[in-house]
Amino acid sequence: MKKLVALSAFIAMSMGLKAQTMQWYNTPQKWSADHNKINVTVDPGTDYWQVTHYGFIRDNGPFYFQEQEGDFTATVKITGHYKELFHQAGLMIRKDAKNWIKTGIEYVDGVQNVSAVVTREVSDWSVVPRHDSPKSMWLKLLRKGDYVQIEYSFDNKKFDMLRLAYFPPGGKVQIGPVAAAPGKLPFDVVFEEFKVVAEK
Repeated sequence: MKKLVALSAFIAMSMGLKAQTMQWYNTPQKWSADHNKINVTVDPGTDYWQVTHYGFIRDNGPFYFQEQEGDFTATVKITGHYKELFHQAGLMIRKDAKNWIKTGIEYVDGVQNVSAVVTREVSDWSVVPRHDSPKSMWLKLLRKGDYVQIEYSFDNKKFDMLRLAYFPPGGKVQIGPVAAAPGKLPFDVVFEEFKVVAEK
């Protein structure tokens, strides 16, 4: 059963941001948060997907989010110990079950792939394979007007654009770290330095 659990304030550690209230959608069995670090053991049998190709709907991955209005940039550092096909970790922006984008690393055939799934009623999926198995990656997600732009880096200096996608404008959205393990094995992931900065 899906869980939406209100938690105590999550304190942003940089740029003087105010404390933000973070919540779990689908709380994992094992997790901890300390200042700017979130440790999660991702439960197996979890995923996000809508219909395309596979013919099923999944909406049960752990998602640690804050609510945000207007234009903003969200950033995070991700370090995952991927083991099994489709193990994944990254960021999600979400209006509801049929309007969301998740992006990050997805593990496919022993290779880490920079990945984005854009869902508007049905899901699509795009990847950039990485054969060097980087230890960590940094994500930058810009929401502005009617689009989301996704950039990624492996040194937190040089960022490359992965995707620019339509996203319904206006209103409040959920934004934060997300992960999933659709198969039989759990895996551990660490999210660091998550922050959301309003754009003018």
